[in-house]
Amino acid sequence: MSSPDALAPAEATALVSQVLDAVDTALVGKRDQMTLVLAGVLAGGHVLLEDLPGLGKTLAARSLAQALGLEFTRAQFTPDLLPADLTGSYIFDQHTAEFSFREGPVFTGLLLADEINRTPPKTQSALLEAMQERQVTVEGHTFVLPRPFHVLATANPIEHEGTYPLPEAQLDRFLLRLAFGYPSLDEEWDVLSRRMERRREEVTVPAVLDPAGLLAVQDCVERIHVAESVGRYAIDLVRATRDHQDTLVGASPRGSLALLLCSRALALIEGRDFVIPEDVKRLAVPALGHRIVIRPELWLNNVAPESIVRAVLDVVPVPDAESV
Repeated sequence: MSSPDALAPAEATALVSQVLDAVDTALVGKRDQMTLVLAGVLAGGHVLLEDLPGLGKTLAARSLAQALGLEFTRAQFTPDLLPADLTGSYIFDQHTAEFSFREGPVFTGLLLADEINRTPPKTQSALLEAMQERQVTVEGHTFVLPRPFHVLATANPIEHEGTYPLPEAQLDRFLLRLAFGYPSLDEEWDVLSRRMERRREEVTVPAVLDPAGLLAVQDCVERIHVAESVGRYAIDLVRATRDHQDTLVGASPRGSLALLLCSRALALIEGRDFVIPEDVKRLAVPALGHRIVIRPELWLNNVAPESIVRAVLDVVPVPDAESV
């Protein structure tokens, strides 16, 4: 385990590669997706995993937390979940005859917000404050969350009965939205064979970092260089989503920022101290798709926000290598 105070980019790249290797011991065939999830965490943000049940979202969150050396908590979001169930509440202590604050599951390093769209807006807003401000407010008192603090939320994209769709403002707080998808035939057999070999359900991932080490890697991400041409390329992509004929609301400047922040983290993971246009292109769909609202008349035509992002990727000019 390593928790250095300052890291060179090469050292940070080696550590995050070990993190991904550790996660690979538990999660089969999801290296590319977990690379992007890790990029969102290294960029200091939160990630939404929107996919069908049974595809490894919970295992991915727990394994990543173990590899990063973070405290892990899981909150199952249900229609009767109250904000206090998430943030914590004041409890009367009969021994001292005083009220004391009992921390909720958000006081952790990595929170798995399972089926986030099943809880009412009031509880979602409590999580929104924690995600954006890194703090919670209970009965007029503000409590700062530990650092680092990250949320991996899950949502079922096809089951809508008894759910509360996330408002655009909360979707916008997730740096990335990703899906795992079904495994291949060989990958699915690998899942089964690994389970039979270990003869138990639980999977334990070795810790590569600790909270101080993760903060050091995140500080290293902040030093990754972004050329002006690459930054303007990201802005051009975002602005093109606003001008697309199928768009009702395009990505905001927060989308531009998310794209650049995650691109820097991806560059570090790939072993570079600078961002290239391919980093931006790889992250465009997960960083921008959930920030776009399509025109209502196109819903029946199966026009998805992701298709708009792919369309603008095809038409926005890519910077020359000399200008990167």
